[in-house]
Amino acid sequence: MRYVSYEHEGRIRPGYLDGDRVGSIDCSTLLEYIALSPAERERKRLREFVPLSRVTLAAPVRPNKNVFCVGRNYLDHALEVSQQTGRELKLPDVPTFFTKAPTAIAAPGQTLEFSSKVSNEYDWEAELAIVIGSRVKDVSEANALAAVFGYTCFNDLTARDLQRAHGQWFKGKSLDSAAPMGPWIVSRDEIGDAQDLTVALRVNGIEKQRSTTARMIFSLPVLIASLSKGMTLEPGDVIATGTPEGVGFARTPPEFLRDGDDVEVEIEKIGVLRNRIRIV
Repeated sequence: MRYVSYEHEGRIRPGYLDGDRVGSIDCSTLLEYIALSPAERERKRLREFVPLSRVTLAAPVRPNKNVFCVGRNYLDHALEVSQQTGRELKLPDVPTFFTKAPTAIAAPGQTLEFSSKVSNEYDWEAELAIVIGSRVKDVSEANALAAVFGYTCFNDLTARDLQRAHGQWFKGKSLDSAAPMGPWIVSRDEIGDAQDLTVALRVNGIEKQRSTTARMIFSLPVLIASLSKGMTLEPGDVIATGTPEGVGFARTPPEFLRDGDDVEVEIEKIGVLRNRIRIV
C-alpha cells in the first residue's frame, strides 16, 4: 500500500492511494497512524475518497526528531569521494551516521528555495529512505526489517562549501528545504526485497546517478540494528540510507545545482520525487 500526506480543504491529512484516488485515514497525521498496530491501522482506513488530481502532496511523514542519515554507504560513492579529495579509501567498520534538522524536510513537487549568499555549491544525493514502523531498541539484524513500515524517495541536498567550512556534515545538510522526500511511502510488504532496487537521479532530464541498493556497504538490516544499539527508534523515524556515485562535487568538472533546475529522484517500486530549485 502507498501512504501520503496531502493538503485538502485547507489542512494536511493522512491518506492512502487507491488507483487515482486518495482514501482518507481517521488520524490527525500519518505519524499517528504509523504508531498504531496493524489491526488498528486497517480500521482507520476509511472508504472516503478524493481524486489525487485535486490534492497537493505534502512530505509523507514528519518525524518527532532529526532525520537519520548514513554517510558514504555505497562503494562507488566512497571511491569517487576518495579520488576527488585525494584521501586514501578506507572503508568503515561501522556505519557513519549524521542527522538533518526536521526543518529541512520538504514536500514532493515543492520548489526548494536556497540563498546564493549562503552557498554556491548546492549538490544532489538520491537515496532510499526507511520509515520505521515500531518502537525498537537493540534490535538484531535478523529482526530489523520487521520494524520497517515502508520506504520512500529522499534527496539529501548538501551545501558542499558549508560542509567543508564547518568540518562536519550537519550544517551543510540541514538548510531549510534540503530534505525533500516522497512522493509517498510504499509499505514494506509491497516493496518486498528493498536490497536490490534501482536508484537514479536526473537534473533537467539528464541522468546523473544510477545504481542499485545492492551496492550498499552496510545493508538495511545492519543500518537499523546498528542505529538502534542503545538508542530507541520510534514509529515514523526516517533513515536515509546513503547515496550512490554521481554526486555533483565529485564530477569532472564539478557540477552544482542552479536556479531553475528540475531534479528527479527515482527509485524502483516507489516512484519519482520531483522538485524545482530556486536560488536567489
